[in-house]
Amino acid sequence: MTRVVIAGLGDSGLLTAIQLARADRGLELVGISSKPMLVSGQELGIRLARPDDWRRDYLVDFGRYRRLDALRVVHGSLTALDHDARTVTVARADGSTYDEPYDVLVISTGVTNGFWRRPGLETPHEVEAGLRAAHDRLAAAGSIAIIGGGAAAVGSAVNLAAALPGRRVDLYFPGERGLPTHHGRVWADLSGRLAALGVGVHPGHRAVVPDGFALDEITTGPVSWSTGQPPAEADAVLWAIGRVRPNTSWLPAELLDGDGFVRAGRDLRVPGMPGVFAIGDVAATDALRSSARNRADKVLAANIRAELAGRPLEQFRTTRRRWGSVTGVQPEGVDIYFPSGQKLRFPGWTARAVMQDVIARRVIYGGIRRE
Repeated sequence: MTRVVIAGLGDSGLLTAIQLARADRGLELVGISSKPMLVSGQELGIRLARPDDWRRDYLVDFGRYRRLDALRVVHGSLTALDHDARTVTVARADGSTYDEPYDVLVISTGVTNGFWRRPGLETPHEVEAGLRAAHDRLAAAGSIAIIGGGAAAVGSAVNLAAALPGRRVDLYFPGERGLPTHHGRVWADLSGRLAALGVGVHPGHRAVVPDGFALDEITTGPVSWSTGQPPAEADAVLWAIGRVRPNTSWLPAELLDGDGFVRAGRDLRVPGMPGVFAIGDVAATDALRSSARNRADKVLAANIRAELAGRPLEQFRTTRRRWGSVTGVQPEGVDIYFPSGQKLRFPGWTARAVMQDVIARRVIYGGIRRE
């Protein structure tokens, strides 16, 4: 039986495992995760503003996924890859290490991005404590400054302002508009939402990041600007400036590009490494690393089977702009933005019943058991 090792069970790794389990019973599937459950990197704003709502959809025990009953999950951190021996080295929580052999390796270890996406080993208690601590820190603040103009920053501004009335929320970013990798219509729509919520929007502000600061904690003002404006004061400062770091310290340098991401083609293969694939934010497939968001897991699962059978491989389709939800499910519904800037709204109760319960849980994930 062919053993496929999936290195990293975040959003992309988990979906790849589900696709492989769905279509091929002839594979032995092993998933290696530094987290004891899915701890999604999606919807930071809901995670911070409404942690109980976020937990329901984005913090899920691996055993609840019906499609993953055959997946052997290893709770550990990856420390090395030996492609000649076709093994990865795993460090367990008890300090022991062992070598996990593979026939096919999927690299999906993601990136580090602030306090909400960290690579280290965590227990369920540590995951829950971190989730609650970030919310409590922001809920106790009278004023919140959010630094950054991407989807994480804009979504956080909307959700925090809606969930924490009476707080002053300000959004600062260096460009002329927020969401620079989305279509301009998306920012036009969401800037109106920010204004309606009373969020202060401050373009043209480039923050000075203190030397040695890892951007992985909520801080207190003032925030200084290299663009010349007076420092901004705030009780809590959320840094969401998109300075991601790939979780690739365990990989040989020849697999990586100049920024430390895994070199991968549109077929998701790693050049010069037979049987090794990469997907998600860690994979340098295109400028936006869009295999994390364009259902490339389906293509990857098909390509793994094709390579094993000696058939030609497919290429996944990239997009020039980001797309999807920016603010997540709100009480009034959820807006899905397309690369063209057009919007599809699931109103009210249908957002939960259709998008989450039917499309996500049943169709995409193949069924999730109740807790």
